Amino acid sequence: MPKHVITATVNGDEVDFTCRTDQTLLDVLRDELYLTGTKNGCGTGDCGACTVIFNGRPVNACLVLGAELEGADIQTIEGMSDGNALHPLQQKFLDHAALQCGVCTPGILNMAKAFLEKNPDPTETEVRFALAGNLCRCTGYDKIIRAVMDAAAEMRGSAS
Repeated sequence: MPKHVITATVNGDEVDFTCRTDQTLLDVLRDELYLTGTKNGCGTGDCGACTVIFNGRPVNACLVLGAELEGADIQTIEGMSDGNALHPLQQKFLDHAALQCGVCTPGILNMAKAFLEKNPDPTETEVRFALAGNLCRCTGYDKIIRAVMDAAAEMRGSAS
């Protein structure tokens, strides 16, 4: 199978890697770059567990081919925190106990981050709609929604 040499920016760092034509962005992140925070939930784009930020947009990493990554900017869960300082979304997920098994959490956090960058003052309905493509099999979503709403308030500077 042919291989491609790709240069991309991942979490702010330029990286070079080789991938086969059948490898997805999810495969590249986990198997070539050893960034295992992005999870494989379904492999068909239905659950959102593998959501990453690709050129500024949230995408399901299982649906993007690695060969498409030349020159791309990719943000994963590993790049969300600032050193030891958690991103407000990460901290609020802890504060609100908004995770259980953790398979969906990286994808939800990435989706929520991308959403809040476009809509920093959302309604609860808007948050629920934005996260509708991210399935969680453990929680009832209420803690997740409260965590995102609380993080949005903190990020606006009006923490509740």
